[in-house]
Amino acid sequence: MTTPHPALRLSDRIAELLADPADAPEAWTSRPQWRQSLAHGAPGIALLHIERAATGRGPWEPVRAWLSVAADVPVTSGADSYLYYGAPALAHALACAAQARLGSHQRALDHLDQAVTADAVRRCDEATARIDHGDLPVLAEFDTIRGLAGLGAVLLCLAPDGDAIRRVLGYLVRLTEDVKHNGELLPGWWTASGPSGKPDERFPGGHANTGVAHGIAGPLALLALALRHGVEVNGQREAIGTILAWLERWRDHHTWPYWVTPAHLTGPTRRPMPPQRPSWCYGTAGVTRAQQLAALAIDDPRLRHDAETALATALVDPKALAATTDLSACHGYAGLAHIAHRAATDASPRDAARLRSAADLLLDTIHPPHTDPDEQARRLLTTAGPAFLEGAAGTALTLLAPAIGTTPATRWDACLLIA
Repeated sequence: MTTPHPALRLSDRIAELLADPADAPEAWTSRPQWRQSLAHGAPGIALLHIERAATGRGPWEPVRAWLSVAADVPVTSGADSYLYYGAPALAHALACAAQARLGSHQRALDHLDQAVTADAVRRCDEATARIDHGDLPVLAEFDTIRGLAGLGAVLLCLAPDGDAIRRVLGYLVRLTEDVKHNGELLPGWWTASGPSGKPDERFPGGHANTGVAHGIAGPLALLALALRHGVEVNGQREAIGTILAWLERWRDHHTWPYWVTPAHLTGPTRRPMPPQRPSWCYGTAGVTRAQQLAALAIDDPRLRHDAETALATALVDPKALAATTDLSACHGYAGLAHIAHRAATDASPRDAARLRSAADLLLDTIHPPHTDPDEQARRLLTTAGPAFLEGAAGTALTLLAPAIGTTPATRWDACLLIA
């Protein structure tokens, strides 16, 4: 049996400090979105305790307590909900709990499934009408955090045989069709706004986003994951190929620009880039995991090896790691360790060894020898807060599998579209 990495002590201590919602400071709980935010609030903390209970590392009492906090207000659905907020967020957490305890939360899940399904169908109809009209999309139409790729991740878990997930996939296929805008041929996911999703004077001609959180790597991952689960619609494989070819066009060794602008289109295809963190949200870790999933879905060993090599190289690149400044799941060391561990599970033996070695080095960076886990956990909660995406809960959760050396017991990381 593999000896757990000492970083597991940090994960355990964070979970202990987040065991009781009654102990949460008012500075956290007073935020309007606290109860229903997977990114920043109760559902994300519940996800940590669900995975711990499922693996036998913690009790179920904190799960019940945090899910009660999340469900203690009317659940938001419709236009104001998305994977990381409202009905889809709570559905994801409950689905993970039900996976560990078969049959639990079924009535609530049935209700949430109906809400998520109705919202996904409505949003697909709106997106299809937008395409038919010839307008450019906004990021929140299709991305992982707020868009249909994120809703698709929930539907793939809740109702993989339903019509709604197929509607989402069909929409994503159409999203990959080129569009003509102002006389120029652009990829269908080109948006007129900046990376924030809002008008940005730095991006007067808009941009095409490469990331998993807000860019085309999120739809790529969902198309690939659905195909691996046997859910396929017309044009799905071709859409995967279109996205892969576009990403290959903009690849520079083991990195990608966070976004492609009109200046990229009129200048050299590959431009020197400053060192950038190889994160999940934007960067090599997220993009290469999406590529690896695509390679597995379409059975392309060469693409799989290229993706695994790029990821392993980026994770030991001193300049890239120097640009990584925190421990978070979203763009920090713990998130990188988890992705490396997940990718190693699906990698060829040679690449798997490199990825596991990189994950071990990342764990050493996160929790160096002789570090006090209690002091580190308390400092992290003070500086980063309890959040899943950018705070302590996500750090603790993403540390679990690589530190133990096992596959996650639940599909908690489906909300990252990496599994």
